[in-house]
Amino acid sequence: MGLTPRGIFGARQLIKKRKKFRWKDTRYKRRVLKLKEKTDPLEGAPQARGIVLEKVALEAKQPHSSIRKCVKIQLIKNGKTITAYVPLDGGLNFIEEHDEVLVEGIGGSKGRSLGDIPTVRWRVIQVNGVSLKALWLGKKEKPLR
Repeated sequence: MGLTPRGIFGARQLIKKRKKFRWKDTRYKRRVLKLKEKTDPLEGAPQARGIVLEKVALEAKQPHSSIRKCVKIQLIKNGKTITAYVPLDGGLNFIEEHDEVLVEGIGGSKGRSLGDIPTVRWRVIQVNGVSLKALWLGKKEKPLR
């Protein structure tokens, strides 16, 4: 019979029991075993640098019909390849192959993709050390490497 321990000396058994059953909770288990950091290409970091391998165009999910401009990136820190969204109208024109870009999370719930772009979880914020928005607004020029 699974009676809960009671009385003046019951605390230790209660703690032990609670510790045992806590492993049934998925969120607890994932947090304690650090599963997010292990599977995440950015390894738990908020931002990461990478080298542009190629420019790709992805089709948006239903009900939208558009082509979202993205780039395939190889991360410098661990060599993993990810796909990142390039925001702003004509933002892809400021990015060439072999450029160094800085990527951040796109802001979807639980670190997942946002909106109608399937499987894309990151976005480009800097190109060769210059903000993509500054380039787009014409406030800065892209440095020649």
